[in-house]
Amino acid sequence: MHDCIRDFWGILLLLYAFKLSNGDVSYSIPEEMKRGSVIGNIAKDIGLDLGRLSARRARVDSEDNGVQYCSVNLNTGELLVQERIDREGLCAKKTSCILKQELVLENPLELHRFTIRIQDINDNAPQFVDDPLRIEISESAVKGAKFVVGRKHCELILDKELDREDNNELSLVLTAFDGGSPQRSGTVVIHVTVLDANDNAPVFSQTVYEASLPENSPPDTLVITVTATDADEGLNSEITYQFDHVTDDDNSNVFFIDSKSGQVVVKNKIDYERMKSYELQISAKDGLGLVSYATLIIDITDVNDNAPVIDLKSVTNQIPENVPPGTQVGIINVQDRDSGNNRQVRCSLQTGVPFKLVASIKNYYSLVSTEQLDRELVSDYNITITATDEGSPPLSSSKTVHLTVADINDNPPVFEEQSYSAHVTENNKPGSTLCSVAARDPDWRQNGTVVYSLLPAEVNGAPVSSYVSVNGDTGLIHAVRAFDYEQFRSFKVHVMARDNGSPPLSSNVTVNVFISDVNDNSPQILYPSPEGNSFMTELVPKAAHAGSLVSKVIAVDADSGQNAWLSYHIVKSTDAGLFTIGLHSGEIKTQRDISESDSMKQNLIVAVKDNGQPPLSATCSMFLLISDNLAEVPELKDISYDERDSKLTSYLIIALVSVSTFFLTFIIIVLGVRFCRRRKPRLLFDGAVAIPSGYLPPNYADVDGTGTLRSTYNYDGYMTTGSRTSDFKFVSSYNDNTLPADQTLRKSPTDFSDVFGDCDHSPEYRPDLPETHRYC
Repeated sequence: MHDCIRDFWGILLLLYAFKLSNGDVSYSIPEEMKRGSVIGNIAKDIGLDLGRLSARRARVDSEDNGVQYCSVNLNTGELLVQERIDREGLCAKKTSCILKQELVLENPLELHRFTIRIQDINDNAPQFVDDPLRIEISESAVKGAKFVVGRKHCELILDKELDREDNNELSLVLTAFDGGSPQRSGTVVIHVTVLDANDNAPVFSQTVYEASLPENSPPDTLVITVTATDADEGLNSEITYQFDHVTDDDNSNVFFIDSKSGQVVVKNKIDYERMKSYELQISAKDGLGLVSYATLIIDITDVNDNAPVIDLKSVTNQIPENVPPGTQVGIINVQDRDSGNNRQVRCSLQTGVPFKLVASIKNYYSLVSTEQLDRELVSDYNITITATDEGSPPLSSSKTVHLTVADINDNPPVFEEQSYSAHVTENNKPGSTLCSVAARDPDWRQNGTVVYSLLPAEVNGAPVSSYVSVNGDTGLIHAVRAFDYEQFRSFKVHVMARDNGSPPLSSNVTVNVFISDVNDNSPQILYPSPEGNSFMTELVPKAAHAGSLVSKVIAVDADSGQNAWLSYHIVKSTDAGLFTIGLHSGEIKTQRDISESDSMKQNLIVAVKDNGQPPLSATCSMFLLISDNLAEVPELKDISYDERDSKLTSYLIIALVSVSTFFLTFIIIVLGVRFCRRRKPRLLFDGAVAIPSGYLPPNYADVDGTGTLRSTYNYDGYMTTGSRTSDFKFVSSYNDNTLPADQTLRKSPTDFSDVFGDCDHSPEYRPDLPETHRYC
C-alpha cells in the first residue's frame, strides 16, 4: 500500500520563455492561472515596436480555431491569461501539453507563432471510480500473496492466511496519496470475499492488445476480441471479461466489452479531433475470483469529417470607389480540424467580381481589389469565398462577405437636355413659371444633391436676376417682372447645376426665353398727322374719274403677326359712295366720277383696326376739297397766318408764282391730249405721298408682309393758278417729284371751321366700333 502511494509523482511548475531555433517563441506556465495573469512580454521577445501594436491591430488567434486562452495587452505588449486553462481537460494523460497560438498583426499582415507549454499542478486528488472495490481471495492463498486492486502500482499483500470458515468477508479502507504539494488523497473501501481454493488464474493470450479504428465508426463496430484461458476446470475455469477502472477516464462510455466473448465494440461516437488514442485495462476473472490483466491500446485514424472553417479576421465593409486596384480590403483565415491531406485547404472566389484572394502567411489570405471600382455601376458586392480541403471525398464550406462601395464625388450634375426653351406671352404676371430645368447626379446623398443657380449675365444692360429667378431645389424658373414683346423678343439665361460634394462639381445649360406677342397696342395713324393743333387736307380735282387715287391713310401697329394685320374702313363720309378705301392698303380712291352735285367739302372718318383678339382700332378724319382752283373757295382768301409763318409764306408765294404758269400750261396740254383720246380723259392720280422718316417711330417695320407699311407712297397736290397761299405745292411730275409732308396743307382747325362746316371737329359716334378708337 505504501508502495502504491510512493508511485504517484509530482510535477515542479516552472515559468520560462525562450526562442526556438526557427524564430518562434515558447512559454511555459502552470495550469489554472488566474485570468489576467501575465504569461510573458511577446512584444519584447519578438522584437516588436510597442507603439505600433494598436495601429496594426495586434491580436492572438488559436491555430486549431478553438478557445482563445490568452490575449495581448496593446499598451505593454504582455500576454495575459484570458480563459481558464485546465491541463487535464486539454491534454488528459499526455506527457506534454502544448497550446499553439499565433500573434497576428495587420497593415501589413504579419504572423508570429508561439507555443504555451501547460505544466501540471496538483489540483486533482486521487479518485477511485469503483467505490467500494470488491475482490475475492481464495482461502488457499499463501502468506505474501499479492492481489492487484488497481491498474498500476497498487497491490494488496496477504499478511496472514485466510480461513473462509472463520471469516468469509473482510472490509478494508485504501487511501491513495499523490506526490503533489500540497498533498492530496483519496479513499476507497475494499470488500474482500474469501473463496474456496482456486489455484490457477486466467492467462491472457497477449499482455498488450493493439487495434486501429477510424473515427466516426458507428456503434456496435467490432474493435478487437481479447481471449484468456484458465487451467482450472469447472466453475474455476469460467472467465468473465470487463474493463478495469481506477482513474476518472470513463472510457466505458466509448467502448463496450462483452463479458463472455471478450469482444470490444464501439458504444458511442469516436472523434479523432477529441481523442487520438485510447488505453484500456481489461481484466479476466475466473469463477472463484482469480484475476489477470491485459492492456488494450486503440489508435483512432482520421477521417475527413470536418469541413474547412472560414473566419473573417478583418474586413473593410465600406470601400471608397476611388481605391486603386490591389488594395487590401480584408483578411481571411481558414482552419480545418482534420489532419494530413484532410487538413490541406484551397480557397477561391466566384467569378465576375473585381476581387481576388492572395495567399499570405500559412492559412491566411488577403482579399484585394483587382479593378477600379465605380459605385454608380455597382454599389455593393456579395463575395462568396469557398474553401475546399484535399480529403477524399473533399469537403468544402462557403462564406459570403458583403462589401459596400462608398461614394466619391466623381460625377458632375448632367442636365436632361442640352438646352431648354421657355415660351411666355408678354405682360405676364411677375412670379409666373417659365419652365423647369432638371439635372441628375448619380452620386450618393450630398454628392448627388443638386442645387440650381443663375450665372451672372446681363439682359438689355440689366442683370439677368432682375428678369428671372431659379428655385435652387426644384429647378423651376420664374419671371421676376412682366416682359414687353415690343422691347425685346427673346433672351438667354445660363443656369448652373452644382452638387454638394467636396469639392463640388457643376455643369451649365442655356435656357432660351421666347416672348410671344399679345394684342396690347392699338394701331397708330401716321398719316394724316394725328397732331391736335394741325389740320391737314387734300385737294381733289373735279375731273377725277372713278378709281383715281386721292390720298392714303398710313398706320402702323407695334404688335406683330396677326395682331399687326391692319384693315381700313370708312365709317362716315359726307357723300356716301363717292370714296372708297383699300381694305389693307389704306388708299383712298374715287368710287365713281365726281359730279357737279357733289359737295366741295368732303369729310371722311376712317377707322384702322388690327386683327388681334380682341381687335383694337383707331380713327382719324380726312378732309378733302373738290376743286380745280382754290379761288373757288373764297373762304380761304383771307386766312391769317402766324407771324412765324409769314416769312415762309413769302418764299412760297414767290415759288408758286414762278411755277404756276409752267404747271398750268402743262395741265392744259395734258388735258388736251386726254380730251383728244377719250371723251372724258382720266387724270393720273397715281402718285404717292412721301412720308418723311420722322413719321415712323422706331421699331416699326413691315412684318412678314402684313401690310403695316408696305412701301413709300407719293402724293401730288393740285391747285389752281390763282392760289395765294403756300399750303399747296405744285409739282411737275407724279413720279419724279414728291410732296413733303411738312409742306402739306396745314392749318389750325379754327381756320377751316367755315370751310368744312360745324361738325365739332369730331366724327360721329359709332356704337359698333371698339372703345379704343381714336378720333382726329
